[in-house]
Amino acid sequence: MSPPTEPTDETPRILVAGVGNIFLGDDGFGVETARRLATQSLPGHVEVVDIGVRGVHLAYQLLDGYDTLVLIDATARGGAPGTLYLIEAGPSGGTGGTQSPGAVLDGHRMTPDAVLALLDTLCAGTGASPPRRTVVVGCEPADVEEGIGLSTPVARAVPDAVRLVLRILRDEEQKAPAPRAVAGPATS
Repeated sequence: MSPPTEPTDETPRILVAGVGNIFLGDDGFGVETARRLATQSLPGHVEVVDIGVRGVHLAYQLLDGYDTLVLIDATARGGAPGTLYLIEAGPSGGTGGTQSPGAVLDGHRMTPDAVLALLDTLCAGTGASPPRRTVVVGCEPADVEEGIGLSTPVARAVPDAVRLVLRILRDEEQKAPAPRAVAGPATS
């Protein structure tokens, strides 16, 4: 990564959000990965947050305008525990899940799908735009029962997840439009 830079109006903003419940074992994967990412030297247009179980907070934060959202979460897809997944969300921002119209929003049990569905609703009501790109960095959990701490295979996957997110950030920077030149007084 390049040294931290101040965001400009042309710099696409990126939100990296660790989600999950640290009191449910491997469900804390996203939170731990975000904690480690926050120690890295990142450009000023990249914000890393520990969302935890505050899904509604994430949806409202996204209304502030981000070009890219990187969600980090435990993701059961049937692989071996510790397997990392890179999942591109669908074009509308959602990952395929839907929130039924009569469903009650529980701010502590909102899946990423429900958060993105809520975001679509909030954007429609406010005129805001959802992120252009949403990716999920997921990790296959071994144990999501009550308890604090990651299982060995998931803990071993955290450094690889950090590297994967950093690679995503580098790729996003390369896709970003070049900043416009600003005319100013000549200096000698």
